[in-house]
Amino acid sequence: MSAGKKRRHPLWELTKTRLREFLREPAALFWVFGFPLLMAIGLGVAFRSRPPELPRVGVVATTTAGDVPDGARALLSSKRLRAEALRIEAARRALGAGKIDLVVEWDRERPVFHFDPTYERGPVARLVATEVLQSAAGRRDAVTIVERSSSEPGSRYIDYLLPGLIGLNLMGSSMWGVGYNLVLARKRRLLRRYAVTPMKRAHFLLSYFFSRILFLGLELGVMLGFGAVVFGTVVRGSYATIGLVAFLGAAAFAAVSLVIGARVENTDVANGWINFVQLPMWVLSGAFFSYERFPEWLHEPIRLLPLTALCDAVRAVSNAGASLVDCAPQIAVLTTWCVVGFVVALRTFRWQ
Repeated sequence: MSAGKKRRHPLWELTKTRLREFLREPAALFWVFGFPLLMAIGLGVAFRSRPPELPRVGVVATTTAGDVPDGARALLSSKRLRAEALRIEAARRALGAGKIDLVVEWDRERPVFHFDPTYERGPVARLVATEVLQSAAGRRDAVTIVERSSSEPGSRYIDYLLPGLIGLNLMGSSMWGVGYNLVLARKRRLLRRYAVTPMKRAHFLLSYFFSRILFLGLELGVMLGFGAVVFGTVVRGSYATIGLVAFLGAAAFAAVSLVIGARVENTDVANGWINFVQLPMWVLSGAFFSYERFPEWLHEPIRLLPLTALCDAVRAVSNAGASLVDCAPQIAVLTTWCVVGFVVALRTFRWQ
């Protein structure tokens, strides 16, 4: 290097190296950008806004005397149910296999319901079938109910789902794009060569971290743009707040993945550790459904998970217009994971 040429900081050079390594791997590009988008398309279509599925009812339409009760006719002709006439044996088999939610047969003039009370669709089917039968028998409601559906952006299930998909995308790309690549470099004996250079461990680990963060804006823009174009989602709060929360989320996951990659030498072991970290958060952190369905004593521990904090914050900003101050608890959780993770990784990292 000429004397007149300004010396560049080693962290800058290391970060450029990480970026070049990443861009030269088409498979890595697919898993960081392509696969999350395909997952968003699949889940978004599967959980798109649509009318609720009608309860499925198997009607044993004839009594032992061979008569067809009026109630059976009412059920089979009702538009509030998907009812079909079945023999009792076939109806019970269908109920056991989950193909129908309720079986209705008659003991003389009395309808007999068969359903699984632990399966949420069973009691719902029972209530709807009861309403149909009571109305057919002449019952009149004393109170008129007015129903208004809510389908405005911000109140639909897809508006709840999209922040969860953003969280899953950032977690997956950070965990696999940082920790796994670090383990791969160790397996290829590259770290032994780095060990004889004058670089600092902090610079080396931060280069993985910064190279990951540089792709954050593109990932976030793709997910938010996809939701707006395909499903009509809106962001009620500040894009800057979402960007800051996403940055802290990606940093937290990158720090956790650095802890995994600090000492692991085998890629199969790295796969196991990454899945061990990710899978509980997939289930617990409210990406697909509210974690409040779990027992109340689990709520606070769940809120301390980085994916929970990220999903809650992005969801609050996007759907409720929350400010940076409103997201302070989630920001504190993500910052703690980031700082503690990087410090632990720095202290446990080894070149060989």
